[in-house]
Amino acid sequence: MTSEVRRDPLSDRLLTPENSAFIIIDYQPIQVSSIRSMDQRELVFNIVNTAKAAVNYGLPIIHSTVNVATGRNKPPIPEIQAVLGHLPTYDRTSINSWEDVEFKAAVKATGRKKLIMTALWTEACLAFPALDALAEGYDVYVVADAVGGTSKAAHKAALRRIEQAGGKLISKTQLYCELQRDWSREETVPGFMNVFQNWDGSNPEKDFKG
Repeated sequence: MTSEVRRDPLSDRLLTPENSAFIIIDYQPIQVSSIRSMDQRELVFNIVNTAKAAVNYGLPIIHSTVNVATGRNKPPIPEIQAVLGHLPTYDRTSINSWEDVEFKAAVKATGRKKLIMTALWTEACLAFPALDALAEGYDVYVVADAVGGTSKAAHKAALRRIEQAGGKLISKTQLYCELQRDWSREETVPGFMNVFQNWDGSNPEKDFKG
């Protein structure tokens, strides 16, 4: 029962808290309410707990919104603000966040080449920056069960396009396990387990919403 010596967390081929950054884009009321590729409550549950994992493992987090400053859109949903409200947001007018100067500068400033990307919608605000990041030499990991599109067909087509360009699809649970890797790294275990211990069966509606 002896673990190998930990790999270099910077050069590890897998995701580590030291070699990756978390990107979260446009989890705002209009976008969430327009999702048709999966149950909206499940989507919110999944993205909230993905964001909690990013915080738990100390990842650099780049949080972007669209059209809040113009008044055309509302701030992120409360569930996301409860987790990430202490961080700055990069508001923009561009559909493709990679075409926003401040956003792209913030991503580059992390110094990380592995980008864990989440966004609404899959077919636009996720696909466009993912494709651009891949073209610029980044490794892109899409948390497939924490993103959504305006239809199942649009969502699937966008994920296929990202994958064809070299992006990698992962799940939220795979992300948790990949970042944790070994239970002997005890500092982050409570945060890991908290994600799976918020269901007690007494109030399914409340528990499912996280």
